[in-house]
Amino acid sequence: MAIPKLTDIPGIGPATAKSLVDRGFETVDSVAAATVETLSAVPGFAPTRSATVIAAAQKTAAGLADADTPPASSKKKRDKKGKKKGKKKKKKDKGGKKDKKKKKKKKKDGKKKRKT
Repeated sequence: MAIPKLTDIPGIGPATAKSLVDRGFETVDSVAAATVETLSAVPGFAPTRSATVIAAAQKTAAGLADADTPPASSKKKRDKKGKKKGKKKKKKDKGGKKDKKKKKKKKKDGKKKRKT
């Protein structure tokens, strides 16, 4: 197995990896061994993100990142005809509300013009 790179950690791209290297986190193991407080010192890392990245780095270092990490895109299942499966959203009739808003706006605009 090859040595994992910082970009092998889920959620870490090239720009974030550069930011981590600039702050002294040069390997996946160094990120995995970090505390939430030390990783939160890196720009763009709040405590919540730090905890998530540390956990992901620990899995990556152990070689488990692919097994437990959900796929990056969650594509909806499709039926035989290629249509998306799942709940259908009901469309709301907003025509009445839009018309009322337009009328109110016209009334306000008309009142403003009369004052001048």
